[in-house]
Amino acid sequence: MLGECGMLERDRRGLRKYAVTLCKEMVVDELFIQSLQTDDILTDSMAESILAEPTSHKRIWRLLSLLPKRGPRAFSSFCSALRDTEQQHLCALLTESPERDGERQRYVESPLPLPTQEGIVPTKRSRTQESMEMCLDADSPITSSVLPCTPDFYLKHCQQSYSMVSSPRGLALVISNVSFDPCAAPDLDSRKGGEVDEEVLRKVFTELDYIVTVRRDLTAQGMRECIEQFGRRQQHQTVSSCVVCLLSHGVEGAIYGTDGQLLELDWVFEAFDNAHCPLLQNKPKMFFIQACRGEEMDCGVEQPDGPERTQSPGCEQRDAGREGEGDGDTRQMEERGRLRVKLPQRSDMICGFASLKGTAAMRNTKRGSWFIQEVNSALRFRARDTHISDILVQVNGCIKDREGYAPGTPHHRCKEMSEFTSSLCKDLYLFPKYHPQY
Repeated sequence: MLGECGMLERDRRGLRKYAVTLCKEMVVDELFIQSLQTDDILTDSMAESILAEPTSHKRIWRLLSLLPKRGPRAFSSFCSALRDTEQQHLCALLTESPERDGERQRYVESPLPLPTQEGIVPTKRSRTQESMEMCLDADSPITSSVLPCTPDFYLKHCQQSYSMVSSPRGLALVISNVSFDPCAAPDLDSRKGGEVDEEVLRKVFTELDYIVTVRRDLTAQGMRECIEQFGRRQQHQTVSSCVVCLLSHGVEGAIYGTDGQLLELDWVFEAFDNAHCPLLQNKPKMFFIQACRGEEMDCGVEQPDGPERTQSPGCEQRDAGREGEGDGDTRQMEERGRLRVKLPQRSDMICGFASLKGTAAMRNTKRGSWFIQEVNSALRFRARDTHISDILVQVNGCIKDREGYAPGTPHHRCKEMSEFTSSLCKDLYLFPKYHPQY
């Protein structure tokens, strides 16, 4: 029997019956939506409206409200998308009722790729499980285009924000350590899924008009030399900003090179501060760190009842002068007027971390890390009208809603919480795809 707009009534009942479970466990990301678009189940405007929702729960509810109206093929395409995105357990949940026994053969279950901690040595996995991990060529995320900023939005916000008018907008460096030296670093396993992260970042920042350099599998000294060379590039003088992405295993305050040696993050920030990188003075510098900051796994806390500024004084002139300095010394006053205002040692930086201090970061072996997935999605759909600090707040919200699904392992129902620090002094809008005409 056909339901409204053609969906089989039993399929509609299945979606209603398991809606709560789907909202708790399903991941609706760009790859999932792209699968439904390819099957002509969702239009481009529907896909955009779903992915623009601020939380994962709202994305799922919006999708579930649309599916029953998308015809008799919508349910089978939905199940296919679940299988394509390693959510076979949800596909089986929807299709294992007795009346569907004849159809069940179409849905072949396979082991799930486990979420993996960025700094923890996992227990050795069975040969069967290793063989089930699909190659990245067939499973790389398909990204939607970055949404453009409008001229009206630029004109309304450009005066109160960092100048972002150069083309290219800036230089971007992505260092991705995936394979580690088994002799020098025997405790650091390969970061499967790291290849996906680096490609996602390369694509999104290229589309945001950055010149992107990707370096793979560097030792700690190799990372140091690469960062020093990048910071000395003369092109920084003519562009508006800078991006640095570091993807590796890590501990609090440092990341690992492929040789098992640590590179201190404070040294990285110092390399781009106002003293060591004068070409980027007063320009925004963005950092994204995908690495563990400890070994503790966040197991989450149940919330049975949960729902889902005073002004501080500015720097007055007397704060910068010596006490007892006379106001009548005209010569000293004139000299002071000729001096340039100093900059602090470090400013105009924002850094997003995949996890909190002391905790592990999670990475899917086929779709990449949770944090980079959400950063990519937020930049593509929100950068047109949202400044970077608010984008990272939205990333925090999406990460907060995510939960690992790996029954029988320590990662089952694991959580992660991202955070960011900022010394930005203005709003930082990327104004994607907008180039003012002077």
